[in-house]
Amino acid sequence: MRPTEINAENYPVQLQRKAELIKECFDNFDMPSLEICSSPSLHYRMRAEFRVWHEGDDLYHIMFDQQTKQKYRVEHFPPASQLINQVMRDLINELKPSEKARRKLFQIDYLSSLSGHIIVSLLYHKALDEEWQLEIKSILKRLRKKYSIDIIGRAKKQKFDLDKDYLIEELTVNQKPFQFKHIENSFTQPNAVVNVKMIEWALDVTQNCQGDLLELYCGLGNFTLPLAQNFRQVLATEISKSSVAAAQYNTALNRIDNVTVLRMSSEEFVEAQQQKRQFRRLEGINLQDFDCNTILVDPPRSGLDEETLGMIKAYENIVYISCNPETLKQNLETLCKSHQVVRFALFDQFPYTHHAECGLFLSRKY
Repeated sequence: MRPTEINAENYPVQLQRKAELIKECFDNFDMPSLEICSSPSLHYRMRAEFRVWHEGDDLYHIMFDQQTKQKYRVEHFPPASQLINQVMRDLINELKPSEKARRKLFQIDYLSSLSGHIIVSLLYHKALDEEWQLEIKSILKRLRKKYSIDIIGRAKKQKFDLDKDYLIEELTVNQKPFQFKHIENSFTQPNAVVNVKMIEWALDVTQNCQGDLLELYCGLGNFTLPLAQNFRQVLATEISKSSVAAAQYNTALNRIDNVTVLRMSSEEFVEAQQQKRQFRRLEGINLQDFDCNTILVDPPRSGLDEETLGMIKAYENIVYISCNPETLKQNLETLCKSHQVVRFALFDQFPYTHHAECGLFLSRKY
């Protein structure tokens, strides 16, 4: 089924089927009841990317059919936010008559927020010059009469920010507002409503944890900042330089004073913790000052590497957020030797697909 053809009435049935598949995937483990966190059935994605097709004077968004690989025209995209759908239409109408703006344009990326702001990235197979900038500034001025919008231009070794390359998202978590700087071309959780449910779930499972929290793969602080209220201190690591800068910015933006963010990979942190290597990035920070009994990991689809997997077994409590049930299952083969799964959740970040985001809370066996 193409994303443009989704039927919202079928969503409950599809979600239940996905839940059954997740239960089957983990039926070899002693798992608690599965908690199911549903998504809105339409307009749930805050991000969307489209290729652009030129056909004479016409210009339109396209996607490719996963089975046939054939392109198809996209006028309306039900999974994306209402804001993205509105801007898609108006932006194309602005670009279509402008040779300077549309020439060699091959892709358009959209990043929107619940707060009502949107960033559009225009990707080109040509160098961007002063004439292009003047034309896009004129288009941006007209679009801003209707939208809170920024436009980024990208070409080989070029990036033009006509104003700014980020937006400030506000998420209400357990009736408390948190603000996050989301940077264009950096990772953000795609489904904002389900993301809030994930954060609230993580807050709930850690509410009685003692001591400090260690978080690996913290990104821009999506879990870090709300969870800081449950712990004395939070030590968070992330390898992406832009995400670390955003996490530090967001910490200050939310006036949170018990979070320390380090630019390190999980593998580097293991080496630092075991004193196998010295890191200049740790100057002024003593890891012994942190009494971390709980660890939160949100790894990539490949799951946890062996070194990190071995390290996290030392913690009393483990919060594991996974975007790949198969690698989560592999990691559980090791973790369940020392820990038991206390909470088990499915977060439906990607409705109408086979993709499943899972959350586990594990505590040490005695």
